[in-house]
Amino acid sequence: MLASEMIVNHQEKAYALLQADAEKILKLIKVQMDNLTMPQCPLYEEVLDTQMFGLSREIDFAVRLGLLDSKDGKAIIDKLEKEVSALHDASLRK
Repeated sequence: MLASEMIVNHQEKAYALLQADAEKILKLIKVQMDNLTMPQCPLYEEVLDTQMFGLSREIDFAVRLGLLDSKDGKAIIDKLEKEVSALHDASLRK
């Protein structure tokens, strides 16, 4: 395997892992909203903030290693924020 192929492979893996982490956060928030707490609850906010901060740190690390373009990292965060916002809005309409 050529070095350039290895780099691309690592970049694809990094992107896939970060996407998977974003999906885990979304699932965690869904479970929390469905079963445990309402979006106005401080616990909900703390979990969301902690998870989002952790993901942003992972993304920053991947960007610094050259495994992820900063635009792609921002897109992962933006997509997750939109999905969480949609969940929040849906829970308020219940």
